[in-house]
Order: sequence, then C-alpha cells, then structure tokens
Amino acid sequence: MSQNAPEASQVARFEQSLDELEQLVVRMEQGELSLDDSLQSFERGIALYRNCQNALEQAELRVSQLLDPNLPETARPFDDGSFDPP
Repeated sequence: MSQNAPEASQVARFEQSLDELEQLVVRMEQGELSLDDSLQSFERGIALYRNCQNALEQAELRVSQLLDPNLPETARPFDDGSFDPP
C-alpha cells in the first residue's frame, strides 16, 4: 500500500488541479473579470497547466517503464514529488 498511496495522492492532486483549471477557464470565458483579475487567473492557469502536463509526462514514463522493463532507468518514478501544485 505504501507505493500506491503516493500514486493515489498524485492522481488526486492532478484531478484537483485540472478541476481548478477548468473553473478558471469558465470564469475567464465569461469575460466579466477585470484586467488585473484576468492576468492573475491567466498566471494561475499557466502554473496549473504546467503541473498537469508534468504529471501526465511522469505517468507516461511510468507506464512505459511498466510495459518495457528493459528501458533504461532514466525515467523518474511517478511518485518522486515533482508534482506540487502552486
């Protein structure tokens, strides 16, 4: 269970970040934010996007490792703590 718990936590944080990103997009598309709020939302959205993208890349590397154990150990494990939402 110790290996699955960090992976489950990673998935939960990814899903939370993705949900927040979707909510930001909806608010920005409504066009009712001030310029300052829009810029702050955009910055937050970029940070969330990068974190989600990183988590997806790590998951892809992990899947590749699991499917091909002969791959070199250059891929970091999914639970290396690299995905920390801002």
